[in-house]
Amino acid sequence: MSEPTSPESATPRRDFIREMVADDVATGRFGRAPATRFPPEPNGFLHMGHAKSICLNFGIAAEFGGKCNLRFDDTNPFTEDVKYVDAIKRDIRWLGFEWDGEYYASDYFEKLYEVAESLVRKGKAYVDSQSEEAIRAGRGTVTTAGVAGPDRGRSVEENLDLLRRMRAGEFPDGAHVLRAKIDLAHPNMIMRDPLLLRIRHAHHYRRGNDWCIYPLYDFAHGLSDAIEGITRSLCTLEFKDNRDIYEWLVAEAGYTDPPTQIEFARLELDYTVLSKRKLLRLVNDGHVSGWDDPRMPTIAGMRRRGVRPEAIRSFAETIGVARKDARVEIAAFEYAVRNDLNMEVPRVLCVLNPLKVVLTNYPEGQVEELTAQNYPHDVPKTGTRTVPFSRELYVDRDDFMEEPPKKFYRLAPGREVRLRFGYLITCTEVIKDAAGEVVELRCTYDPETRSGNAPDGRKVQGTIHWVSAAHAKSCEVRLYDRLFSQPDPDDVPEGQDFLSALNPHSLVVIPDARIEPGVAMDPVGTRYQFERTGYFMSDEESTSEKLVFNRIVGLRDSWAKEVVKGQK
Repeated sequence: MSEPTSPESATPRRDFIREMVADDVATGRFGRAPATRFPPEPNGFLHMGHAKSICLNFGIAAEFGGKCNLRFDDTNPFTEDVKYVDAIKRDIRWLGFEWDGEYYASDYFEKLYEVAESLVRKGKAYVDSQSEEAIRAGRGTVTTAGVAGPDRGRSVEENLDLLRRMRAGEFPDGAHVLRAKIDLAHPNMIMRDPLLLRIRHAHHYRRGNDWCIYPLYDFAHGLSDAIEGITRSLCTLEFKDNRDIYEWLVAEAGYTDPPTQIEFARLELDYTVLSKRKLLRLVNDGHVSGWDDPRMPTIAGMRRRGVRPEAIRSFAETIGVARKDARVEIAAFEYAVRNDLNMEVPRVLCVLNPLKVVLTNYPEGQVEELTAQNYPHDVPKTGTRTVPFSRELYVDRDDFMEEPPKKFYRLAPGREVRLRFGYLITCTEVIKDAAGEVVELRCTYDPETRSGNAPDGRKVQGTIHWVSAAHAKSCEVRLYDRLFSQPDPDDVPEGQDFLSALNPHSLVVIPDARIEPGVAMDPVGTRYQFERTGYFMSDEESTSEKLVFNRIVGLRDSWAKEVVKGQK
């Protein structure tokens, strides 16, 4: 599998939405600057799908000299909380965006109620006292028209009286709903007298207990856009059928220059679920440690894992905006993360699975300071550091094989390898414990090869990383991987659900890796490339006494190799 094209080398694309907005500006269609909004419901944390929408809405506003509002769609008192409001604000700002106005659908409850009374007076809405099941049955099917219920013919006066008593809190939950009066034979099922208001006696995190009839999404969304003067309401494709009721309500409310709804494909990412309901289940059932678990596709999870906002914005730019749904390979996201980090983070030496090496001809007690480069030659950043070198070292156990196969160019009995930034060494003896496990290697070093090159010009193919045993710091390394073991977690046998596709190896904890000592005093949240291993960041739980690192992403797509191997 080849890596995707680098976003930096790709020609910037203008998608179909930006073409529409450009035409709006050129023709002066709305008589005002472009205005977009990002309207999350504060009932969970933002995820990668939201990141795509954020980049689109805020990006368009910035590109065309317009504005973008942040509006919380807080019309469900049972699920919403101020902690989610705070988390959403934090995530948007972390991504690098700032909203022009901060609004809440709950601020519009009075205005929406006025619209509701207006619709009733015009004969365009009525109070229905049927059960939820009866209302659903009365809508008909895609092949049969709906049937008018007994309350559809109520008079304007009776409907106004019931609506006002609903508003006053006189009725229990479920006793009545307000429905639009449109067309029970409409080909779009959503237009068959959709529900507008319902009774909910519940404490609202902002309005307290002073409100008990709550607008449904279709009633609140388009009217909120119109109230704020939004020009283009950008929604994902699952809301395409809702456009009819959006336009009907805005027109009936009397807005003469209404916003228009445009649908685009939502993000569908391999090895991931982006359903808020499923993410909540992962959290509540304890499959992850929380919304910010580094395996979660939430913005908080990505941030704690160590992904930079620049990589997320680059990924959103790379995948673009399409009219049709299509799954995106997670390798494309991982490439964006890897490409971003490669140019920004310093290299360090860390041995995940330590195996002791004793250099038998190295002077006992001697310690050298070797010069190590912080960045490779193809990265604009520069700088060097010193790393201690001594008689006893640790190398990675995976870099040694007692009986190596062909093309294994690392350490083996009698074989010479290069230590990164150090000397050439040759394995002379293998020490095993009573169980036959290799516990130590005896090697010799060539003191004439401190630069890593032999003066006599002999070629050494293998280069391995190492740390000084006496100086290295112990650290915990958390190897985070894809949360699911298959591209589509919902593609499971009948009778199972997405949880059966969880990857049992999505987190592997290495309790006693060894890292060069210079990192111990770096601030929490510092990112590195562990040479030959991957990109890592020190976790918020890390201290100078107990270092903890999260793997952000590997150096290459190891999963692609496993797929190819499985196909042979």
